Amino acid sequence: MASRRARLAQRRKSAGYSQEKLAERLGVERSTVVRWETAESEPQPWVRPKLAAALKVTLEELQALLDEVTITQANPSERMSYVLEQPSSVDLVAVAYLHEHIRQFDEQYDKAPSTALLGPAGQVHGQVKFLRENATNPRVRKALFEVEAESATLMGQLMWDVSQRRDHAAPIAYLDEAIAAARQVRDACTEAYAILRKGFVALYGDNDPHKGLALAAQAAEVATLTSPSLTGLSLLHIAESYAITGDVRACENALKKAEGQFDRVSADDVAAECYTINEFNRLSGSCHLFLGMPDRAEPILRSTARALAPKKKSQAIALGNLTLSLIRQHKLDEAAATMHRTIDAVELTRGGGGLNLAFAAGRELREWRQEPWVQDINDRLLALMAAI
Repeated sequence: MASRRARLAQRRKSAGYSQEKLAERLGVERSTVVRWETAESEPQPWVRPKLAAALKVTLEELQALLDEVTITQANPSERMSYVLEQPSSVDLVAVAYLHEHIRQFDEQYDKAPSTALLGPAGQVHGQVKFLRENATNPRVRKALFEVEAESATLMGQLMWDVSQRRDHAAPIAYLDEAIAAARQVRDACTEAYAILRKGFVALYGDNDPHKGLALAAQAAEVATLTSPSLTGLSLLHIAESYAITGDVRACENALKKAEGQFDRVSADDVAAECYTINEFNRLSGSCHLFLGMPDRAEPILRSTARALAPKKKSQAIALGNLTLSLIRQHKLDEAAATMHRTIDAVELTRGGGGLNLAFAAGRELREWRQEPWVQDINDRLLALMAAI
């Protein structure tokens, strides 16, 4: 399991030192500096003030550089097996290994079926919890809480998807675990995202827009000082909650506030990838659909569906809503073609959101159920249901 402290090495280079020169200044061997940078060991207490001075950082900043370990080759190893057998020996390298796995699962989320991810992600989540419960080093325990907050959030998403948004209790339990872990380490971004995910369950699972609105507002409040992206995303779901209740003015006001968050997003916002113009347009289109404005929703959803081609789960949701907008305008030829594209996307990912919208669109086609093209769609929906 190869690892490195990339920011520590970069700080050394920025300070003008080669590994040999830094070792010479500190009175240690070059191999000692190498072991620090590959996360095989840490500087002894006596050398840390000298190292901080050489790198022109405070002792706290030095500690942060030492805590940031990156896995460069995330393969199973004897070391990881040993850590699981002797959990009190867990170190930051093992934590980084687990974190890398969670990051990889998260990257696959929008492309792969949740059923394929649930088992391996659950195994890693279990390992994170087990090691966190047995860790004796406070820094390692803190790092494990950070990973647990992320892995529990992912598990909440996967559980809800795999249940086709029918099981609400298990996802909520994971999301509550994520919130508790995030609060342990004061990770406002992860806390806000997990709260927002609870809002999704309320909004799309319980069909309770008032509860969804309250949770989205709570997420926005938690995120407001740390992440404009998550604040904007929360405001979008506030807008959707208002749209479901038919409050046009409040919905448009929330959309306007959400759009204003784009100007505040910076490279330092760790959640920036969660809040893109495509996400804004997807939810804006959904709002117009809920407000009974399918003609306004259609062009937004059409362009968004094209832009979301690499993110199949999100694209399926946009296509499903686009299908509904076309049906409600009686553009039946286009609706049929878009419905088939929706089913294609759902077959690839089994995403709960796209699946629910596909069946919702199928129900709205009942008026034309005797038409051959609707019967073809119903056959595909039945096949989809049988495969769940």
